[in-house]
Amino acid sequence: MAYYFIADMHFGHVDALAFDNRPFKTIEEHDHALAENWNQAVGMEDEVFVLGDISWYNATRTVEILKGLNGIKHLIVGNHDKKLLKNREFQSMFAEITDYKEILFPNNKGVVLSHYPIPCFNHHYYEWCHMYGHVHRSFEWNMMERVRYEMEALYDKPCRMYNCGVMIDYMNYTPRTLDEIVEGYNRIERRAGK
Repeated sequence: MAYYFIADMHFGHVDALAFDNRPFKTIEEHDHALAENWNQAVGMEDEVFVLGDISWYNATRTVEILKGLNGIKHLIVGNHDKKLLKNREFQSMFAEITDYKEILFPNNKGVVLSHYPIPCFNHHYYEWCHMYGHVHRSFEWNMMERVRYEMEALYDKPCRMYNCGVMIDYMNYTPRTLDEIVEGYNRIERRAGK
C-alpha cells in the first residue's frame, strides 16, 4: 500500500484549461487523461489524499468519475467542493472528509494536509511536510515560494511546503507519493539554480 496526494483536479472545469494553461484541447481530453494517469499510478489498496477542488460537474457526474478511480480516497475540502458535499452519494466516495489533517507515517515522516497553504504549519521545525493546493501556478504560489525562500535563506528555518496541484510540473496531472513530490520539487529547484 502507498499514499498519494493530489489537488485541484477541476474535472469538467473548462476555464481551468486556459487559467492553468493545461495541455489539453478539450475538457473531455483533460478528464480522460486525469483518470487514466490516476489509475496507472494508484492501486486498489493505495490511499489517495485529494486536497480539494475535485470537480466542476454536478454530484451525479462527479460520483461517476470517482467510482472509476482506484484506491481509498480521502477528501481535504477545497473551496469548490462545498456544493458537492451536500450530496450523500458524493460523501460516500471517501473514507474521510475533513478540512485539515495531520498524518505521522510509520517511517516517522509527518505531513500536514490542507487545501490552503500554511507557511507556519504545525511541526514545520520537526521535518514535517505540508501538502496543499488552491494557488495553482498563480502569483499566490509565487508568494508562497517567496515565503519559503525567506524562511530558509534569511532565517535558516526549514519550510517543506509542496503545492500538489495537478498542473505543477512535478505532479504532471497524476497523484504522487510524498517522495515523488519532494524529489520532483528538488529537481526543479536544482534546474533553476536555487
